[in-house]
Amino acid sequence: MTDRASPASAAPGDAVRAWSDRVVIPTYPAGSPERSPIFLERRVYQGSSGRVYPNPVIERVSEQKVDRAYDAVHLENRYVRLMVLPEIGGRIHVGQDVTNGYDFFYRQRVIKPALVGLLGPWISGGVEFNWPQHHRPSTFMPVDWSIEEAADGSRTVWLSEHEPMGRMKGSVGITLHPGRSLVEVRARLYNRTPFVQTFLWWANVAVRVHDQYEVFFPPDVRYVADHAKRAMATFPIARGPYYGVDYGQGPGGGTDIRWYRNIPVPTSYMAMGSRHDFFGGYDHAAGAGLVHVADHRISPGKKLWTWGDHEFGHAWDRNLTDDDGPYVELMAGVYTDNQPDFSFLQPYETKTFVQAGTRSSGSALPRSRTWMRPSA
Repeated sequence: MTDRASPASAAPGDAVRAWSDRVVIPTYPAGSPERSPIFLERRVYQGSSGRVYPNPVIERVSEQKVDRAYDAVHLENRYVRLMVLPEIGGRIHVGQDVTNGYDFFYRQRVIKPALVGLLGPWISGGVEFNWPQHHRPSTFMPVDWSIEEAADGSRTVWLSEHEPMGRMKGSVGITLHPGRSLVEVRARLYNRTPFVQTFLWWANVAVRVHDQYEVFFPPDVRYVADHAKRAMATFPIARGPYYGVDYGQGPGGGTDIRWYRNIPVPTSYMAMGSRHDFFGGYDHAAGAGLVHVADHRISPGKKLWTWGDHEFGHAWDRNLTDDDGPYVELMAGVYTDNQPDFSFLQPYETKTFVQAGTRSSGSALPRSRTWMRPSA
């Protein structure tokens, strides 16, 4: 879908500009899908069903890099610049602070897939919108898009798909407002089938990390949990075994796991029991960072994932990029505080919710709602 506009057509000052063009990004091409869809009844993926039939699976990625042109959709105001790639799942590929050039989302200079996704290729970086499973089955597939301008001068890039597993309809609106550094994400998930469907939703935000990058949860978070709550650790100072690492061996009998440098192995931890509406990350070297804000009664999920600051994790970083270094994922979950916990969509039900990220404070808390659509 093409609603094309020129960036020069927008008014100066606080106005939001929106336009589309073609961008060239070095790319390791994914192979062709297997001709015969794989039917594995008991395949497990991310703690849930990995059955994908009748969807085809891609099992190869080229080792040779080529330049490839992608459709890109841009949003920009005086504070924030975004670039969305509809051809790769509609992910936000670039999130940059215009005032200082800081990339508050992990910016990939190369498209280098690894076979991490449910149907094969997956890339790190930017913001990935995950549903109805994690990682999103359509994460490497194109989505429809359009640009919408509101009366208040805000502009929204709408992304829409019929997801390939349950054939539900999902739409994501990415909005910039005039004169604000807030990035607002509105999701609409519609069960267009006469059957109850399961889903989860996690916005997967990647940030570039180093020894001076700190992840922060609200001050009432005292414990974090593994997937399915199989294990727990105290937070922010872990004092015992977690993912096979004895964090009690650190100075003073504990290890501060807010810092990337202190986590040596691939690790997930999800905040438990917070009544606050925020979490985020801060780059102490750059003096910049980001905050995610959403109503904790609707969006309780606050998670960190890292490959770990050790050779195994560094190898995975090299698998996913050429020269952009390590990253971690800050994930925000709706209707659940853990993975792979699922929620339900009743027949013809639509759920809508709002999540927001900002490089500054003071934005209003977004609200969420759900309603039922009667069948035709």
